[in-house]
Amino acid sequence: MVGKVADAIGRSALLEGGESVLVGLSGGPDSVCLLHLLHRLKDRFELTLHAVYVDHNLRPDETPAERDFCRDLCERLCVNFAVKSIDVSAFAKEKGLNKQEAARELRYAVFEAAAFELRAGKIALAHNADDQTETVLMRFLRGAGPRGLSGMLEKRGKIIRPLIGVERAEIERFLREENIPFVVDSSNLRTDYFRNRIRAELVPIMRQLNPSLAGTVADMVSIFQEEERYFDLIVTKTLMKMISRKSAQRIELFLSPMEIMDKVILRRVLRRAIEETDSLRGMSFTHIEDIICLVKHGPSGGRLSLPRDIRVIKEYALLIITSEKPVRIDEYTLSPPCEVVVKGAGLVIKADFREDAGDGGDDRSSVLLDAGAMEFPLTARPRAAGDFFFPMGFGKRKKLQDFFVDAKVPRDERDRIPIIISGSDIVWIAGHRADERFKVKEDTKKILRLSVMKGKC
Repeated sequence: MVGKVADAIGRSALLEGGESVLVGLSGGPDSVCLLHLLHRLKDRFELTLHAVYVDHNLRPDETPAERDFCRDLCERLCVNFAVKSIDVSAFAKEKGLNKQEAARELRYAVFEAAAFELRAGKIALAHNADDQTETVLMRFLRGAGPRGLSGMLEKRGKIIRPLIGVERAEIERFLREENIPFVVDSSNLRTDYFRNRIRAELVPIMRQLNPSLAGTVADMVSIFQEEERYFDLIVTKTLMKMISRKSAQRIELFLSPMEIMDKVILRRVLRRAIEETDSLRGMSFTHIEDIICLVKHGPSGGRLSLPRDIRVIKEYALLIITSEKPVRIDEYTLSPPCEVVVKGAGLVIKADFREDAGDGGDDRSSVLLDAGAMEFPLTARPRAAGDFFFPMGFGKRKKLQDFFVDAKVPRDERDRIPIIISGSDIVWIAGHRADERFKVKEDTKKILRLSVMKGKC
């Protein structure tokens, strides 16, 4: 057993030697076996070992004995030991997860934090070949694609799984022959948990049909993992050319490449883009397919509303996926000369008087208007139902809604655009178009200059 694990470590470069390794220790047979094996290999790989027991606060009657068992084991092996506590029930309720999913997320977060604290270069987890089989079957029954069926990786970032090629029966035989004690988690015996039902009911039936079930699944997983690595290279190169902007809550992708992209690649590109954006993670297969349908067949301005307040907007050149709340600006008073910060829109509006037209304005970032035709103070507000104006150079009355559509202004941006009002008349759509009724004429005596610029707000 020691030789088998040492070979796996060397073959897959799980350890480089001279590292500090954090072992996730529950007291169960798998993690106890892993700790003993790494301890026996400590000198060969020049390892410094640490162990962490995670108290999930779900089994108060059993946890103290498990914790004491792990502490005693680490003392005998001269391994640094720590206990970390997590509140699985509260986290599950907050995130809308079942307890198993919540426990897994919190547990991995604890391992990462503890590894950082201890300066451990690797986190060793005790998943074995039977765990891999159960994981693949669970994902298959939930409708996973090739990526899900590629199972757990032997190495991912800091995480290593030295026992992933070892069957549970081998582990139990090793512990029995070496007279190594361990504890049993009673929750592993409950058949109301999905994984436990697969372990207790489905796997035995499948082993009757295929006695080499774990090996067969391992071969399949190996194929899927190799194919995933190939696709990952393609996706990485593709995505690098597609991202326009990205933040923790929003990602913008150039639309034109996606409209002609093969669906097999597009599905993976979208999933990768989403997974790399903190607040967008966790979309289902159905959600990805809905986004693809919007990209391929939806109209410009089309959108999807997904769970967790995620919105997908198809603009004229971009696909926007965001969890940001739509912003509607407040109302402001403009008494020239003045400068007003429009919060939420990231804009600053300036208003001042001039004696002559000079070079004029560009009608977008700045405009010169007839101050004598206006009522002061002016108002800057968001759009309102029924708004209309007479676009400069067009002359005819036009609904603001129609103007925004013709100007291809994204719907999510329209409530952030300041509308400058004199009395009840629109003077200027800030950043877009002024009103013909307020243009500077030959007899204009006083000129108002309005400008808008990006600000830190």
